[in-house]
Amino acid sequence: MAAAAPRKPTSTDDVPLNVKFATAGLGGIMGWMCVHPFNTAAVRMNLASTQPNYQPTGFVAFFLKTGKERGYASFYDGIGAGVIRQIFYATSRFGLFETFRDAIAARREIGVAERLAAGLASGACAAVISCPAEVSLVRLSNDATLPEAERRNYKSPLDAAARIAREEGVGAFWRGCSPFVQRAMLVGVTQVGTLDQAKAFYDDSFGIPKGTYGNVFAASMTSGLLYSLITMPFESAKNRMAFQKPDANGVLPFRSTAQTILSVANAQGPLALWNGFPPYYLRCGGHTVTMFIFVEMLRSAYQSSK
Repeated sequence: MAAAAPRKPTSTDDVPLNVKFATAGLGGIMGWMCVHPFNTAAVRMNLASTQPNYQPTGFVAFFLKTGKERGYASFYDGIGAGVIRQIFYATSRFGLFETFRDAIAARREIGVAERLAAGLASGACAAVISCPAEVSLVRLSNDATLPEAERRNYKSPLDAAARIAREEGVGAFWRGCSPFVQRAMLVGVTQVGTLDQAKAFYDDSFGIPKGTYGNVFAASMTSGLLYSLITMPFESAKNRMAFQKPDANGVLPFRSTAQTILSVANAQGPLALWNGFPPYYLRCGGHTVTMFIFVEMLRSAYQSSK
């Protein structure tokens, strides 16, 4: 029997713009459902290092300890906010990337620089759009890590959003926007810039053909590792800025991305910026893989239904 031809990616040339945005959002949501527990563990592990009695521990030990204390279902705390974030972030980021890329392609030949520019711009725009959902996600997921007297006791993503706006002002949604935008721009550059190169590398060096799920998986995990390493300090800064409280004088301890990163590095050492990296990488690499596969499946289903 002849071997089946390698599966080729679905061409997006004949996919309408609204379908591109819709499949990007749905793919992001479906992928997020798979990796949300790793995101919760990464953020909790990172924020746990800010507590005075913090004892460094490995990811597996932290995961098991947290699961026994709060229940493993607690790793899905904030899933509603996570899905809402994907509705805004994944839809706008990948939808806008294809929009910007196609607009450039209509005027000139697309190269690496053009793809990087499209990724940078789409990442920045998507981060600004989805920052309120991001702040709600961080607050809701980690409220239980605070001492009982300091907990805000949010009931749901909508309750968190409403109380943040009412108690702290709408501007609080963008308190951690700067590191979030910078991280999103870095993700756009590193992910887009390395994904195609990684696909070619695994095809040429390991014989994993382009267009197959094996190639997508390997390339996505490699790309995810690179941008996870680069963006983790910004993720740490974003979490601390979004979750902070004023001191007795009403002054916030963290004021900017650079100041937050330097403060953490000076107080706890540079490696503290990568606390929670294993689950963060599982989230980034895992979400990249599952999202791209789901987007491909959804677009293939759309084209088959025509």
